[in-house]
Amino acid sequence: EKTVLSHINFEVNDTDKVALIGRNGCGKSTLIRVITGEQEIDKVDESTKINRIEKTGSFKVGQIKQITFDDDNATLESEVLKAYSNILDTKNKMTELEKELEHNSNAKLIEKYTRLCEDFDRLGGFTYKKEYNKALKNFGFSEEDKQKKIGEFSGGQRTKIALIKLLLSKPDILILDEPTNHLDILAIEWLESYLADYKKAVIVVSHDRAFLDKFVNVVYEIERGKIKRYAGNYSKFVEIKEAEYQKQLKDYNAYTAEVNRLQTLADRFRYKATKATMAQSKLKQIDRMEVVEKPESADMRAFHANTDPMRESSTMVLRAEELVLGYDKPLATISFRLNKGERLGIIGGNGCGKSTLLKTIMGKIPPLGGKVVFGTSLDIGYFDQQTVTANVCDQTVLDNYTHEFPDLTLTEARTDLGSFMFTQDDVFKNLQELSGGELVRLALCKIFKRRPNLLILDEPTRNVSPLSNPVIRKVLKEFNGTIISISHDRKYIDEVANEIYELTKDGLIKLDSID
Repeated sequence: EKTVLSHINFEVNDTDKVALIGRNGCGKSTLIRVITGEQEIDKVDESTKINRIEKTGSFKVGQIKQITFDDDNATLESEVLKAYSNILDTKNKMTELEKELEHNSNAKLIEKYTRLCEDFDRLGGFTYKKEYNKALKNFGFSEEDKQKKIGEFSGGQRTKIALIKLLLSKPDILILDEPTNHLDILAIEWLESYLADYKKAVIVVSHDRAFLDKFVNVVYEIERGKIKRYAGNYSKFVEIKEAEYQKQLKDYNAYTAEVNRLQTLADRFRYKATKATMAQSKLKQIDRMEVVEKPESADMRAFHANTDPMRESSTMVLRAEELVLGYDKPLATISFRLNKGERLGIIGGNGCGKSTLLKTIMGKIPPLGGKVVFGTSLDIGYFDQQTVTANVCDQTVLDNYTHEFPDLTLTEARTDLGSFMFTQDDVFKNLQELSGGELVRLALCKIFKRRPNLLILDEPTRNVSPLSNPVIRKVLKEFNGTIISISHDRKYIDEVANEIYELTKDGLIKLDSID
């Protein structure tokens, strides 16, 4: 119903590593859909270069939603090898030619075989096995997993397999939308290295600032319906943006000071006959001056939560005693104690049981052994990314919020939602229209409304833009209660947690730092 982007310029060159950033709902996904041809541009003018996408030459664009599994009975290894179809085709031709050369070794066949060998080398034929084995290992797949059928893997694992296939197929423009969401720290580090060495173009949307800093060399920021290009990684973008703002603010202040000075002189002398000419010259001088616009502040709207719990909890908040995590089989056995005021951050590989631990604590799944002992006077706020996105219904933001808090007046409800940046017509948005980051904000608004003294958080910054991410970290740092959370977001763990543990099959291992 409304224009998301207009009068924008966006360019990707052959080896650019582009980060596309902006607040949730600003138009990042819309721009990507235009690039891939999924969405048409309004008001296209074919006679000019305005309002059109121009492509030079023929090239392949790849994104994860294009990856499909034709056969759930295919093994993991055979599925991943489809990414190397050109290498395997060349290898088969070489094998056939080798057999022919055994009986007929004329110069023409030898020359043809030599060209095939050169193509095989150029395509990476001598390194592809090492490449895909390393990718599988770093994405958490074992040697035994290679022969498992695709249909035997979970949804999250299938997403990782699709990402591996996409990466290894090496499209000319690789489009990644929040690629670190389903990855643990080891896999993220491998992906950073892989993308840094990628010989073609990359467009990535990610909330992970540390991830972006490792490999991007161009940042496009979408803000207030406009887009601007910055050279460098994310940290460089922040530095340049702040410097530009300060320079324009300085120029604007100097301009307004000079205009005020000239206007004051003109006003003082315009009614004096002997000074009228001088007054007019001052006014003309103002007219001739180049206008300097006041710089727009960065779109750093923040939400504001009441971070004080309703009441204090007991000193011992919860204790796990030989707690066995798992569904049909044990994943880990752990024991730990969480005291009032502690902020426990838990990291670990995919499938090790991090989310299972929080679900077990919350009683959503039963333990396979051991128990959880709770302290007294506990008010728990639980955030689960999967539940947040799964519970999207056909309601407006305001209706959904007042349904959960029916005793609030309309003014009180809108004030609460406004403090979490749902202002004006935002409250009438349907939940199905909300971005991932907006759903997170709504969930946190509900949690903080109840003023808990214990937060149990499962990936609270996933799907949240780099601009909103610091705001969430700030609110959680200001929270005056106890926190236990899991995350793959290194910046979040570093800033919010004061105790860091890695969950392994042998239990919880305390770390000095996330590195």
